[in-house]
Amino acid sequence: MRVRSESHSAKMRAMSRREEVAYFATGCFWGAERRFWQMPGVLETSVGYMGGRRENPSYEQVCTGVTGHAEVVMVKFDPALVDYERLLAEFWMMHDPTSLNRQGNDIGTQYRSAIFTTSSAQGAMAHLSRDRYQAALHADGIGEIVTEISDAKEHPYWIAEEYHQKYLQKNPNGYDCHSSTGVAYPLVARDGVERATS
Repeated sequence: MRVRSESHSAKMRAMSRREEVAYFATGCFWGAERRFWQMPGVLETSVGYMGGRRENPSYEQVCTGVTGHAEVVMVKFDPALVDYERLLAEFWMMHDPTSLNRQGNDIGTQYRSAIFTTSSAQGAMAHLSRDRYQAALHADGIGEIVTEISDAKEHPYWIAEEYHQKYLQKNPNGYDCHSSTGVAYPLVARDGVERATS
């Protein structure tokens, strides 16, 4: 039996000061989870559903679009090893944030682009990173970002069915549909120098 939901405050109390949680929606969550679990400093990942209207949704219900949920990756990370902006850089580059309710051949509101923030600092950085990436997209002749940025406190995280967890670890040749803009995120280093990520 899967645990369906865990409040953000309970999750934060259970973690040490060196751990934070982030939530990202980039379309199909299988490939996105693998991208995040491969990053140094990421301690744990899982996939689930956020941003909808129904409690305890199943994958089948989410896929109809009726519940309003997005497919989401939960990322627990050590900010001493990887900072939130680096996770955001990966988020922006792994999908096309200008595509409304669609990534590649995957179409529907469950495939929308979204960030659910867990602190005011994350909220500020998410908006700043969006503006930085928007400027990079405009410079390349690409249109407007449609990514939703919301407070995670308003949107319970419902963990997905077990067969979805680490799906591409269980099925290395499984489906991994992620389109992207091909534009690098202009990550600003601690010395203040802007460098493109890839």
